[in-house]
Amino acid sequence: MRVGVLTGGGDCPGLNAVIRAVVRKGIKDYGYEFVGFRDGWRGPLEGDTMPLDISAVRGILPRGGTILGSSRTNLMKIDGGVERVKDNLAGLGVDALIAIGGEDTLGVARQLYDRDVKVVGVPKTIDNDLNATDYTFGFDTAVNISMEAIDRLHTTAESHHRALIVEVMGRHAGWIALHSGMAAGANVILIPERPFDIDEVVAHVESRFKTNYAPIIVVAEGAHPKDGQMELSTGEMDSFGHVRLGGIGQRLAEEIESRTGKEARSVVLGHVQRGGTPTAFDRVLATRLGANAIAAVNDKDFGKMVGLQGTDIVRVDLAAATDVLKTVPVERYEEAEVFFG
Repeated sequence: MRVGVLTGGGDCPGLNAVIRAVVRKGIKDYGYEFVGFRDGWRGPLEGDTMPLDISAVRGILPRGGTILGSSRTNLMKIDGGVERVKDNLAGLGVDALIAIGGEDTLGVARQLYDRDVKVVGVPKTIDNDLNATDYTFGFDTAVNISMEAIDRLHTTAESHHRALIVEVMGRHAGWIALHSGMAAGANVILIPERPFDIDEVVAHVESRFKTNYAPIIVVAEGAHPKDGQMELSTGEMDSFGHVRLGGIGQRLAEEIESRTGKEARSVVLGHVQRGGTPTAFDRVLATRLGANAIAAVNDKDFGKMVGLQGTDIVRVDLAAATDVLKTVPVERYEEAEVFFG
């Protein structure tokens, strides 16, 4: 059997660990041959491939990013895209496909499966917002990077008696903000799931200053006030219809400074959250998911995604992973609110 592998969407620590596990287990246990598709769905759309063998995956376990490259190509919006992919897979002798990605990438995988393409999905997103899996690889790395940055910002904020607003990733789900904010002792955490009251935020800031400590606010990029909309850096959309977010941190800094008279600065962590080497947790999770994905291919259990539930790797329908986003529940946010101010 010849199996194709692709990585789609934003890059993420742990992608190479998945590729390595798929290839090594697939060759050693099943004698499969592998082909890598370059740059997400663009690869099978254009027939752009690279060889994937043992030598190609040697030494990539600790590397961030993806040796296959990635893109946000949405072949469902390209005339004849599905037919071109199916023709290219047939021409290359690819019998099955492993798609590693988030909501958009796996959404396309699901639609291809409905059109008779043999595909297995592996969940990837630092936002941890894919349903039917407790954690996605890359999330732990992003949280640790954000936590370390916030730890460093505490001391400089106190030295200069200023408020610091740390903007982290999280378009519709505030998992990174919640976990990194709790781990680093943030004074306020703002997430997309809970529109915030700017008056309450300012009150927390002033309360913190009264104790002779400087406040740290962690805000997800998709957070917004009760009476407003998401802050946009541009009106641009990507190929999956997502607005490019950004700017909420700077808006908060300006509002806090004008209301309190205290200096406030915004720090946007941006892409640094998903760059660099993955944590041990993400390396192990990604390896387990990759090994189980190729096992699903061997079992001909297509149309499934492998995921983590408890400590077990399970298989779920692709539809279960992509129909509804996994957002922060009220009770989890209330746990963090105890420490605000």
